Amino acid sequence: MASEFKRTLVTAALPYANGPIHLGHLAGCYLPSDIYVRFKRLKGDEVAFVCGSDEHGMAITMKARKEGVTPREIVDRYHVVMRDALADFGIAFDHYSRTSSDRHKQVASEFFKTLYDKGVFEARQTDQYFDPEAQQFLADRYITGTCPRCSHDAAYGDQCEKCGATLNPTDLINPRSTLSGATPVLKPTTNWFLPLDKLSDDLRRYITSHPEWKPNVYGQTLSWLDAGDGLQPRSMTRDLDWGVPVPVEGADGKVLYVWFDAPLGYITATQELMGDQWETWWKDPSTRLVHFIGKDNIVFHCVIFPAILMQHGGYILPDQVPANEFLNLEGQKLSTSRNWAVWLHEYLADFPGQQDVLRYVLTATMPETKDNDFTWADFQQRNNSELVAVLGNLVNRVMVLNHKFCGGTVPAAGVLPQDREALGAVAAQSALIGEALEAFKFREALGHAMDLARVGNKYLADEAPWQVVKTDPDRAAAILGVATQLVAALATAFEAFMPFTADRIRTMLGGAPALTWADLATAGPWIPVGTALGEASLLFQKIEDEQVAAQRAKLEAAAAANQPAPMEPEQPALTPLAPEITYDQFAPLDLRVALVLEAERVPKADRLLKLTLDTGLDRRTVLSGIAEHFAPEEVVGRRVILLANLAPRAMRGIESQGMILMADNPETGKLAFVQPDSDLPVGATVR
Repeated sequence: MASEFKRTLVTAALPYANGPIHLGHLAGCYLPSDIYVRFKRLKGDEVAFVCGSDEHGMAITMKARKEGVTPREIVDRYHVVMRDALADFGIAFDHYSRTSSDRHKQVASEFFKTLYDKGVFEARQTDQYFDPEAQQFLADRYITGTCPRCSHDAAYGDQCEKCGATLNPTDLINPRSTLSGATPVLKPTTNWFLPLDKLSDDLRRYITSHPEWKPNVYGQTLSWLDAGDGLQPRSMTRDLDWGVPVPVEGADGKVLYVWFDAPLGYITATQELMGDQWETWWKDPSTRLVHFIGKDNIVFHCVIFPAILMQHGGYILPDQVPANEFLNLEGQKLSTSRNWAVWLHEYLADFPGQQDVLRYVLTATMPETKDNDFTWADFQQRNNSELVAVLGNLVNRVMVLNHKFCGGTVPAAGVLPQDREALGAVAAQSALIGEALEAFKFREALGHAMDLARVGNKYLADEAPWQVVKTDPDRAAAILGVATQLVAALATAFEAFMPFTADRIRTMLGGAPALTWADLATAGPWIPVGTALGEASLLFQKIEDEQVAAQRAKLEAAAAANQPAPMEPEQPALTPLAPEITYDQFAPLDLRVALVLEAERVPKADRLLKLTLDTGLDRRTVLSGIAEHFAPEEVVGRRVILLANLAPRAMRGIESQGMILMADNPETGKLAFVQPDSDLPVGATVR
């Protein structure tokens, strides 16, 4: 599909300007987007790469209130911190913008006004919590209370961070304002809603036209359309004093919802970069739009932003959204509140000149299809056994031997079968690298690049020019000619992943010109014979145990300093009782013992298993959202409790004929089967 496009616009998720960049951000979207853009440029493709600071929303105002400063002071500080750290790490944006700029306010206001004038929005009066002491409406994160699901007493108005439940402020038990501590009161207010329910058909057609999306993206996006009552209207305005003012009459004291405002920052950045040519990148169907994001932003980039673009009209829609999963740290979830994180600016200070070591390790452990873990032990091992021992060792030996036996100039490559085989690996491996990168498989692509370095090491070890030179100096030179050409090709093969290393290799090769990706598909030579080589130097330094121990100690100390005071161990919180019902309400439920005969995953649906059940009366298909907790083979043969007279419901084109009962384990957060005694026959009634 990508071959149909003339150019590619690549965006990376706008980071919140309320703190520095950490490793999770890098692995989630900034590093993969940079690798992809660098690869496209090596191919000679026309590509633009934009990003910027997201400077509105509750994350900013909460940080400002906590520090006792204005939101403007927060965004001005962290915009610079994030921009500079990303640039120092080699993330080569064409333009890094910010959403607090006057240009962006104009873009976002005009976009909202266009939809407003077209009658897209629905003005709705709703009851929202209001702080009677602070005299302002409270956004979701300014309200805390007891979670109705797990009884955690510090849940936010949008989510309980203990059990993960998605909440509305009115769901909270004993709500209180984080501004004053007062009990908020419900007060009517009017906001403008995007009627996503009415746009579902258009969104479904758009989403299902992209079955090539990564399964986690495709499945999660469709799950929003299929869940419960489907998509619901979502407010595009908020009662806040920090953000882009709503540009319509009667909207005093209201700003645009951050997820209306922020994605439009991509358009602002493109306008600032391209000037009068910006529309070519947003309105020409021959432009491919690719969003790099983390999995927590999938719904906004695959549902809400496309819906906004559709309703405006005239804009292209995202063609690819290669979202990554989450990166954990030393076996624990990254937590900025506990300071359980490795901050990019601190890494750059602690490991000067070693940006590419971190780029390599993060690419090798990138959470492409599932959450993955960064550990300092793995960082050390990959540096020492792969970068130092494989790539660095090859480049250093070739350079030293060239200076020792060939006068520091590039000799002609040999033409024996083993020589041609080694050089032929360049075209073969570069094809594999390119194929993987086009499919957004960065770990696989990096592996193919390192395999090419292993080809060079094996060739050098097999041919042993340091031995051959004693009896046949010409053959030794021919061997080093092959090895030097391999090193020149490796600079380009690794350039997208490790640009600083690629530049250093080219410097050692006498300032050899950068190759294109197409050059790697040829038989070479990639560096002219007779080129005077530069001095040999080590590409990578061994990382010692003491350095790793220091990083672990730093991490533990920072986390300990941010731990709350010790508390008595909590008993697992139980869900409060549901409202009382009568026997007549319960009696119609037909609960049966059933046997799971078959189980399989539902394509493109991360949470669903398709079960074939024997009820004693019939065989039926039931879809169950337990795939994240159980593999299909763990389910087959189990006796389960089935709600047998639940009306059938179609999901993903499959009719589900009932529902199996599951229990939440409050200690682990996992689901568990409600299992009948083994001596109960299939079909037995549960009363």
